[in-house]
Amino acid sequence: MEKSDCKTDASSRRNKRLVLTIRQQRFIDGAVFIGPSCVMFVLLFLIPVVSEFLYSFTNWNGVDPTFDILWFANYRRAFQDGTFWTSMWFTVKFSVCVVVASNVLAFFWAYILSKDIPFRNFFRAAIYVPRIIGGVILGYLWRFIFQEAFVQFGNATGLAWFAQDWFTTPESSFWALVIVMTWTLSGYLMLIYSAGLSSIDRGYYEAATIDGASKLRQLKDVTLPMMRATITRCLFIAINWAMCLYDTNISLTSGNPFRSSEGVTMNIYQTAFRSKQIGYGSAKSMIFVVILVAIAFAQIRLTSRKEVQL
Repeated sequence: MEKSDCKTDASSRRNKRLVLTIRQQRFIDGAVFIGPSCVMFVLLFLIPVVSEFLYSFTNWNGVDPTFDILWFANYRRAFQDGTFWTSMWFTVKFSVCVVVASNVLAFFWAYILSKDIPFRNFFRAAIYVPRIIGGVILGYLWRFIFQEAFVQFGNATGLAWFAQDWFTTPESSFWALVIVMTWTLSGYLMLIYSAGLSSIDRGYYEAATIDGASKLRQLKDVTLPMMRATITRCLFIAINWAMCLYDTNISLTSGNPFRSSEGVTMNIYQTAFRSKQIGYGSAKSMIFVVILVAIAFAQIRLTSRKEVQL
């Protein structure tokens, strides 16, 4: 009897060691998969954000090893900075125009190219090409188009809208940026909308056709409700890219004329690195982050309510 108990205890200990070994192996396997991502997240996101938050309470210039603690003085200064809020208002107007225009255009292209038409894959690739080109190159490319191609086309056709000098007035610079960003973003969003359209069961359209629904009615009552989640994702992407405009802003308008086309990210860069006011620039960026988080939270609440109603 005692031998049997000893064998049972030994077997139990071996099983426990085996279970522990399996758990350890699973932990190691999981760490191998998510470890690099966690390290990159800490190094490239968490540490910079925390550092920037701490710098926002100082007057560090990015060079000197010493600095003074100003506490909330940088934030008070930012709230009284007219150029900062002018660039913020420019960014908001720009984002609204780009988000609406790019999503409408992208959905239009996706809807048209979802039909069985010749060369539709070629057109999809052609519309997507602008996304492959870098933002700085796009800015210089479109600067040439606005200053040379559009002007010559306007002079040849007598269309004054094309022949105008696109970078001498705040209004024309604004719309130049909107055109370029819409053209760049719509191709990427088109692919997302195309994937969403292809995932809709054809049976819904067949049932709607049998019930006598027109194409417009099918678009309104079948396509758009089924695409609500896709539209939400595209809105998130468009808002993020439009609000964080920088590279195209630098190469296309450089904030001119008289900083009237300067986005908020460009304003933060000018403050932090051109003026060597890292602390003040960090305070501006923290305010901008809070605004972005508020916008994202509001959008999540709004879209989630609509999905529940659906």
